[in-house]
Amino acid sequence: MRRVVVVGASAAGLATAAALRQQGFGGLITMIGDEPHLPYDRPPLSKQFLTGQWDAERLLLRPESDLKAMNLDLRLGVSATAVDRTARTVTLAHGGTVPYDALVIATGVRPRLLPGGHGRGGVHVLRTREDALALRDRLGNGRRLVIIGGGFLGTEVAAAARQRGADVTVVESGAEPLARIIGRAAGRFITGIHRDRGVRILTGLKAETFDTADGAVTGARLDDGRILPADDVLVAVGSVPNTDWLRGSGLDIDDGLLCDAHGRCAPGIHARAMSPAGSTRSSAARFGWSTVRARPNRASPSPATFSPPPPRSPPRPCPTSGPTSTR
Repeated sequence: MRRVVVVGASAAGLATAAALRQQGFGGLITMIGDEPHLPYDRPPLSKQFLTGQWDAERLLLRPESDLKAMNLDLRLGVSATAVDRTARTVTLAHGGTVPYDALVIATGVRPRLLPGGHGRGGVHVLRTREDALALRDRLGNGRRLVIIGGGFLGTEVAAAARQRGADVTVVESGAEPLARIIGRAAGRFITGIHRDRGVRILTGLKAETFDTADGAVTGARLDDGRILPADDVLVAVGSVPNTDWLRGSGLDIDDGLLCDAHGRCAPGIHARAMSPAGSTRSSAARFGWSTVRARPNRASPSPATFSPPPPRSPPRPCPTSGPTSTR
């Protein structure tokens, strides 16, 4: 094996490349990422970066000098659009191809959208550094922010927005924010803290659509008929796997990339699984952020794992890294 291609230049992709080097792989490692930035940490986007406590440099997972020492072929700011398993190539958005002997898919997830608002001014999601900057620039004293979704992302942004002086309302479809993740008792405790800090929390409700004027959001319309006035709306209702680019590859896709217990999707192709906290995916298919960052050797494939696989165990959805939740 001479060349490993890692598609996805975030925590899981970088951990894979680092583990291969640590375990003695001396071949070429190409890492492809659709963002132009060096690999950075996403959880602080909804906290320290959103409040302005951290700058972009502090988000980096590794300093640039470490990446140079790893001797990676970085292809940043370009998306992978297809895999040709016969030719063993990855097609890039600009039309070029990258050959591989082994392929690691770590393209993560993207925010789940709500109909009738995205693309309009003031409607946000939070996945990238640019998303966080766009939202941060809009927050300030008296600005009205409505957050749709009371999971980790929604509640973290609520806390950060209050620190910046915004008027914050969280709309959660469940009985309590975070209840489906940490239980109702803990959810009630967290809710109390947020309310004590001035966050308005509405439960058992869903946003049906957004009101707009002159191309910008003016409010969120709920399923009980009320309208919440808003200068900005953050949609934080979960995520979907970034597997569209794999359509036509012949790989098994079903709410994620189907793989065996070792993360093998096909001969020579692995997926790095890392669901956002609070995902409803089975725990057997989930690797948390701490798995990727704190135990890269255990979580990442070694050169030996790219050998022909043993008989496959029943496949399972293997979400391919990363968060809409920025966790």
